[in-house]
Amino acid sequence: MEGIAVSHHNIPHESSGYWYGTGTETVSAVDLLNLMRRYREAEVRMRARVRGEMGMGEKDILALRYLLDARARSVTVRQKDLAAKLDITTPSASVLVDRLVRDGYARRVPHPDDRRSVALEATDDGDREVRETLRLMHDRLFRVADEMTESDRAIVAAFLARMISCHDDAEAPSSDH
Repeated sequence: MEGIAVSHHNIPHESSGYWYGTGTETVSAVDLLNLMRRYREAEVRMRARVRGEMGMGEKDILALRYLLDARARSVTVRQKDLAAKLDITTPSASVLVDRLVRDGYARRVPHPDDRRSVALEATDDGDREVRETLRLMHDRLFRVADEMTESDRAIVAAFLARMISCHDDAEAPSSDH
């Protein structure tokens, strides 16, 4: 992975002992996976802070993000779509939507193609609050990605896509054990 500048001060080289060279050593697979774990842990802590600031649960945040994504793509979302996306029951989705509507993050509107159905959409206030809460973090993350060369971004993107596939393609454990 030539070209990617890595500060070896922040990488715990668990696979190479505790004495380090001059910064020219390579990053092992174990080091990389440990960094990914540290990133996920940091992201979990950040999400908990955001939930606290917004007074929302994890599913509420995910639902609002889904509604904001759908709005940006001009996609109509029904409550059953939200339930499927979040892998929750329809009654749980109903309670979640009631909370989002009550707190001003979402609203129920007539479905544009089916008069018998109701669509959900994020409110402008919900969009604004999410953007204000996450703006600084998103700016920092974007800056880090933007500082990489195009070639390095392609390498990292391919790596992350393969890591995602590892999780998506994993078979559920058998109950025969």
